[in-house]
Amino acid sequence: MRTLEDLVESLGAELRIHWLTGDLGRNKPLRGEVPSTANQTLVGTLNCIHPNRIQIVGHAELVYLANLGPTAYRETLEKLFIDQPAGLIFSDNIEPDWEFFARAERTATPILGSSLGDQELISNLNYFLTNVLAERIVLHGVFMEVLGMGVLLTGDAAVGKSELALELISRGHRLVADDAPEFARTAPDVVNGTCPPLLRDFLEVRGLGVLNIRSMFGDSAVRQKKNLNLIIALKALTDQELAQMDRLSGSLTNCEVLGLEVPEITMPVAPGRNLAILVEAAVRHQMLRQRGYDASTDLEQRQLKLIVLPGDA
Repeated sequence: MRTLEDLVESLGAELRIHWLTGDLGRNKPLRGEVPSTANQTLVGTLNCIHPNRIQIVGHAELVYLANLGPTAYRETLEKLFIDQPAGLIFSDNIEPDWEFFARAERTATPILGSSLGDQELISNLNYFLTNVLAERIVLHGVFMEVLGMGVLLTGDAAVGKSELALELISRGHRLVADDAPEFARTAPDVVNGTCPPLLRDFLEVRGLGVLNIRSMFGDSAVRQKKNLNLIIALKALTDQELAQMDRLSGSLTNCEVLGLEVPEITMPVAPGRNLAILVEAAVRHQMLRQRGYDASTDLEQRQLKLIVLPGDA
């Protein structure tokens, strides 16, 4: 969904939106193409100072315009259309004045109508547009919900991501997406992960092929989306690399996903390690960090209390 016509085709029936200007400007992009319009708010009530890409006109806006006086009224309408909105939507089945249509024709700006109230229309449009137009990226790995936290398992091919995911599912955790989870930044501090429809419910495990997790484990073993909270990178490390790892704080770093810093843990893969238990422990440990508790810091503070300085003896 990138144009106003895409929006109407997808949501027109649900939001009771219909065209009032025929084919005029149907292919206008929802996001502006020039610098002056690229950062405009997607949708909102009529605003000529900080214009929205989609301007909603309700009864309150019409009362405001009617009270401006003839000259100010015409100047405001001129400003409204000069700002090149993607379109105007009149709520509550309002019939626009002919002057709106005249300026719409001159500037190729589409006008639409809806039977919904202005606030309900804005609320629904904001929700849909925020999700549809959010910046997206596909990351290779298995995206899981573990203990209520969104965890992306990454690593080289054949490192054991799918086998680990299968064991986590058998322990009661849930699969979101295998191989190509899609992530979108839907809010300033939120990256949300979903599964492409083609891959939904499927998990590929070497030696077993493709498994349908919903059919095998039931509806509770899968979910459609989850916010990304933690990345666990599975990696086969050499003895030297293991020796260099911090014994107290481990391998916690940050990985940038769509401009947001996401905690990342490098988890060594080796024969005999129970990775499912280690992932659960990593998730619980991260939950404690989010609440302000860090075990390594706690241990360091205990050690400092036991240190006897020369002057204190």
